Amino acid sequence: MAKQSAGLLLYRGSGPTLEVFLVHPGGPFWRKKDAGAWTIPKGEINPGEEPLTAAIREFGEETGKPVTGDFQPLPPCRQAGGKIVQAWAIEGDIDPAKLVSNHFELEWPPRSGKQQSFPEIDRGAWYSLSDARRKINQAQAMWLDALPALIAP
Repeated sequence: MAKQSAGLLLYRGSGPTLEVFLVHPGGPFWRKKDAGAWTIPKGEINPGEEPLTAAIREFGEETGKPVTGDFQPLPPCRQAGGKIVQAWAIEGDIDPAKLVSNHFELEWPPRSGKQQSFPEIDRGAWYSLSDARRKINQAQAMWLDALPALIAP
């Protein structure tokens, strides 16, 4: 069975001022990657955990900010590696300069025997939909297409 993750697409504004919040993965593998590397705050669903609960938990772990509100389901996407990601859109605001991410341990450099700690996300930013399309993991771009209709009055 494919791994499953859940996440939140935070947005603000509407129409031509609509922006989405994306995060850049931390760690040495992503350090020099930009276009196609950004994602929504997301993570694996724990056994027995409801996907929306996992999405809310992961958002808090990766940004340091709790989120509440009217969560609107987005269509699930399948990423290149086979992982299925369930997502919800939620209106809100966050200051990218105040992000506080959890960390993970990794042997780095490889085969060095040394464990290093890296932030799960190293930065976040607000993007217009057109700019977000260039930044986001291409499998997740479908959410940018679905968002305007989902939040239309």
